[in-house]
Parts: sequence; structure tokens; C-alpha cells
Amino acid sequence: MAIEVFNRFEKKYFVTAEQLTRVLDEIEKHMSIDKNNINRQTYAICNLYFDTQDDYLIRTSLSKPIYKEKIRLRTYGIPSKEGKAFLELKKKVNGLVNKRRTQIELQEAYRFVENGGKVAITEEMNLQVLKELAYMVQRYQLYPKTIISYDRIAYFEKENPDLRISFDTNIRTRREHLKLEEGNFGRALMENNLWLMEIKTAKAMPMWLTDLLAREEIRRISFSKYGTEFKMYINNEKNKEAIYA
Repeated sequence: MAIEVFNRFEKKYFVTAEQLTRVLDEIEKHMSIDKNNINRQTYAICNLYFDTQDDYLIRTSLSKPIYKEKIRLRTYGIPSKEGKAFLELKKKVNGLVNKRRTQIELQEAYRFVENGGKVAITEEMNLQVLKELAYMVQRYQLYPKTIISYDRIAYFEKENPDLRISFDTNIRTRREHLKLEEGNFGRALMENNLWLMEIKTAKAMPMWLTDLLAREEIRRISFSKYGTEFKMYINNEKNKEAIYA
């Protein structure tokens, strides 16, 4: 099986609900909508993030180093216990994101992390990616930490498959019930009227897109779903300590 590799720069923006229709109208003149977004219906993405017992990976990421990495388990929609999932290793070096992933059965993914990167190899898995993931699991002794789910609309440029634009909303998170098959419920991570727009490309953005951003006065932001969740979690823990102090 070919290794699924994605090398792109990711730029992020907030788009209001009031702006969204105008933005999508313009994007659809140049890009194709994902097959799962017919009539602009969203589809759910569910992610389980792994980290060390003391949250080393996300704490390091928030310090904005030149190099950072994350491991997550992703499903599209709420999976069954025997459902298909993707184990992903996401690295970022000087702003360039490299994502490598392999398909894996959901329960096997849980066991892979619990058993220190050991798993029975099946046909759909990618051995090279599993080796890289196993190294990370063994190096950091990872634990399931948080589930982050959201609803997405995604586009691909008609003449340039390198360009991808996604819009995420209803971002929710939880640090209990850490099984993806239990559902995509959780606490809201940002305001209901906002969409997180991510532009992913290894090349320069096309002129029509830069004109759209300028016309709508959409400014680039620094935003990480896991990073924002972790900061919210830490603040909540501090508030609890203050109450019981």
C-alpha cells in the first residue's frame, strides 16, 4: 500500500457565519466540493489525541518550536467498534506540515498504543508508517488524552489538487469517555457563529483566493484545536484549585 503523505503549509482564519455564504459562493467558482459535502452538508471528523502522562507533546507545541509533532487517531463519522480508522503522525517544521498515516481497525489502534506499538499486521496497514508510529509510542509512552470532534466542509481546487480548503465548525472536546465509538459529544471549543477556515497548499495561494480574503477582511490567525483545548483544560483545573483552596 502506498504511504499516505501530505506536505503542505497550513494557514488558518476565522470566518463568521455571516461571511460564510459569500466565501463559499466564490470558492465554488474555482474548486470542487468534497463528495461528502453535497449541498454544503457537513460531515463529522472525530480525533483522539495521544500524549505523555505530563502532556509533553502539546506543551512543547505551545512553546512554538521549529519542530513539533503529534499523534492522533482519526475517524470520519462516529465509528463502530470494528470500524475503519486512521492513525496519523503529524509533524511541523518551520511551518511546513508533514502528515503520514495508515488505515487501521479501530480496536487494533487502541491496542497498538496500549501495547507499545505492537500490532498484528493486516493487509490495509502500511508497515513503514506503523514503524514510525511505533517508535513514537515507545519513545513517549503515550496515553489517550482528549477527543476533539467537529463538522467539516472541504474543497479541492479543480486545476490544482495541491490546494485544499476546509471549514470546521461546532468544535467540541472531552477528556472523559475516550473511545471514538462512544460519540462526538463534548464541550464547545469556540463560539457557535465562527468557522475555522484552513488553507493547505505547498505553493502560493492563487490570486482569486488572496483577493477573496482581502475583500472579506479575513485575517490570518494562530490557532490549534488541541492547543486551545489544552489551555482551556489547564485554566479549568486552576479554577477548581482556586475554589477548593
